[in-house]
Parts: sequence; structure tokens; C-alpha cells
Amino acid sequence: MSASGRERPQFTRPLTSVEICAGAGGQAVGLHNAGFDHLALVEWDPHAVDTLRANVGDWPGWSEERAKELRSMDVREFLKPGGIENPGIERKKLNLLAGGVPCPPFSLAGKRLGKDDERDLFPDALRIIDELMPEAVMIENVRGILEPPEVFIDYRRDILGELRDLGYAVPEIKKSWSAEQQDRAMRKVWRRIDASNFGVPQLRPRAILVVIREDVLNDSGIEFVWPSRVKGKQATVVGELAVSMEARCRKYWTKNKNGERAKPGERTGKDVYQDWLDKASKAAELGRGIAPTLVGGSKKHGGADLGPTRAKRAWEALGVDGMGLANDPEKCDPERDLFRPAGPMLTVEQAALIQGFPPDWKFQGRKTAQYRQVGNAFPPLVAEAVGRAIAAVLRSECRDELLRDYELDSRDSVVDLPQQEQMALPVSGRASESSAPSVHYRSDLVRAGV
Repeated sequence: MSASGRERPQFTRPLTSVEICAGAGGQAVGLHNAGFDHLALVEWDPHAVDTLRANVGDWPGWSEERAKELRSMDVREFLKPGGIENPGIERKKLNLLAGGVPCPPFSLAGKRLGKDDERDLFPDALRIIDELMPEAVMIENVRGILEPPEVFIDYRRDILGELRDLGYAVPEIKKSWSAEQQDRAMRKVWRRIDASNFGVPQLRPRAILVVIREDVLNDSGIEFVWPSRVKGKQATVVGELAVSMEARCRKYWTKNKNGERAKPGERTGKDVYQDWLDKASKAAELGRGIAPTLVGGSKKHGGADLGPTRAKRAWEALGVDGMGLANDPEKCDPERDLFRPAGPMLTVEQAALIQGFPPDWKFQGRKTAQYRQVGNAFPPLVAEAVGRAIAAVLRSECRDELLRDYELDSRDSVVDLPQQEQMALPVSGRASESSAPSVHYRSDLVRAGV
């Protein structure tokens, strides 16, 4: 069962995927939980590759031996001699090509060089798409590639034009239109998604591109419909971390910051937990219970912390000290990790819970390397939602079961997205009931009760 609590779909005709720029597996976890079987995982960072090795051995088509064979690889080498020359994929037989292309070329915090940045891997992604011609493509990036629209509108239009030439369903977009008009048209296939709408207690707006081959849409008879949010209450930091925070503090329930039995008037682990719980609960009651975006940063920067100054202030309002990362519980230094004036620091495991990873996902490397993997990840719950929406087209007979836990945008809606700051609370577009026809065939779905 996934971190979302939903059973993984098992199709009689398996859905396959290849993932480039896989990182520590956030998107891969989500797509796995949406029912996709990974034929290949491509990642260059050695620590992230170690994490993939440690976790995917029991996935369909994998084994511990095959997982150990994963190696660091530049996506530019994928499908080239010396890379993975033939991962057993026939042209037009792959169901999904997915990936999170590097963020720096489009980051709001960077120089925003776009296609002039040597780290831009969109051309390589297009090359791989051209070679494999998957039925669907899903590419994730920072929201900076979308906002403000005029910055990269020409580049985005060129990318969509190339995808259209390859045979993917892309709306008409005219260069003579204003940037805003072009952006509105693009939102049918390329839009911003806020993680907090999908069970992730974190802001984390991301840009997601989804295109499906024209012939596949014609055969399916069902269009791709964007999920707008998961049904139910919004996840909060207090709801996600209460159990783990209590477990960390309970070791010092009657002890002081030195790990010794507390004297009268000294602060105890119980006090630390109660103070955190009171702050985080109050924030949730006021509608401020979601965290700011976790920032993984790069190897050029120093040790891990929870982001810029205003992010640290937001964390303090949630009862958390954002100046650094706590040690793992078994290596806890109570004064450093828990008994801090602003509140306890998060462990890497808790940061991963905020990101939506399953509790048993094992990150590899030292603490800072692990946190960078977490902070740079695509939240699995968002990837699962979009993956299920893609699967609903590719296995249209299962559409109702795949999407029953989500509110959907109508097929013809264009959502007006606010120009919000990263630290502001998200305001999503209004969700409406899907007008797509109901589908009642269940023969393709093996498991019961999707």
C-alpha cells in the first residue's frame, strides 16, 4: 500500500515506464503507486543512485541483483553506446516516459538562462522521446519555467511545437498571441500543480508537462483530465509528524537537555513535545498548517537547513527550528536536536514525511546528502495523482476506479493560477466535476477495490 493509503493498481496489461533524472525516486515512487512498472531508472547523482538501489529491488521486473546493477549515468548518455543501448523497449511500445529535468535553468532564484544554460536537459528529453515514442510523456520542473509567463514563453512554445511534430496532442498556440494568451492555451498540457492539494503538508508548487500521442487518444476515446486535488482534508505538518515527534521526545520524557533526569523546573522532553504540538496545532487551526517548500540546494552550498530566512520563520511558527537538520534518533544530541528555543529540528526522515515519501524509503549517504535528495524530490503523492490520470487514458476501462479519490478539472476548463509568492498559502483554481463519460469495465484491473 502506498503512502496515500491507496492500493497499487495491478493491470492485466501492465503499464511500463522509463524515468530519466530520477533523483532519489520521488516521482518513481508515485508512478509505481499509480500502477507503472519501471523498465529503466536513469540518474547521475551517486547518492541518489545508492538510494534507488536500496529500495527498488522488490518492484515488478526488478530484483536485488538488478537493483545493484544501477549505476550513475548522465541522461545525455541514455540510449547511446556505452549507456543503456537497448533497455528492451520497442519504438512506440513504451507507455510512459517520465522525468524531472534539472531546475537551475528555470529557477526563480537563479540566473534563469533557460535554453542557454548547459544544465538544460529538455533537448535530451526530446531526443529520447523521439527515439522511444512513448504513448505518454510526463516532465516535471520548477514553477519558474511557467511564471511569469513571458520569461520562457517562446522556449515552451518551441518545445510543444516539437512534441506536436512528433505526433503528440498539443493545443494550437500562435506566436502572435500575447504571452498570457499563449500561457492559457498551454495549460491544457503544461500547468502548475500545488503539492498541498494532494495530501502533501507543504506548499511546493511544480510545473508539470503531460502530453499523449494523438493515436493513443483516438484509440482510447478519453481525453487526459488533470486532477485538481485529492478528496478529503488537507494534510498538515502536525498530522504528519505527531507520531514521530512524540517518539523522538519520549526518550527524554523526564530528562533535561543533557539527557539527565530533570530537576524541578527544568525543561523536559515532554515539555518539548507539548510546546511543539501546541504551536503546530494552533497553526493548523488557523489554516497555516502546511510547511514552506523544502529546498534541497546544490553541492556548491554548505550544510542542510530548511531554506531562506522567511522559510525559517514559517517553520518556527510550526514549532520547528529550521537552522539545520537533527541527527537520526539513535544518534540524538538532545540539546542540539530537541531542546532548542525555537523548537526541535527535523530529522531527514521527518523531512521525507513532509515530502510525502513512504516511511520505509531508505535514503543513502550522510545526513546532508540524504536531505538534498529529499529536498530536491518530486512529491510521490503528486506524481501518483498525475500518473493515475495518465493511466486513466491508457487503461480507460479503469478510469473511474483510478480517479475516484480525486477532484478533476473539466476537460475544457482553463484554471487561472494566482501569481503568488512561494511562501504564501496556495490558492488553487476551483475544481469542477469531470464531464468525461463514466466507464464501467473492470476486466483489466486485477485487484479489487481500487
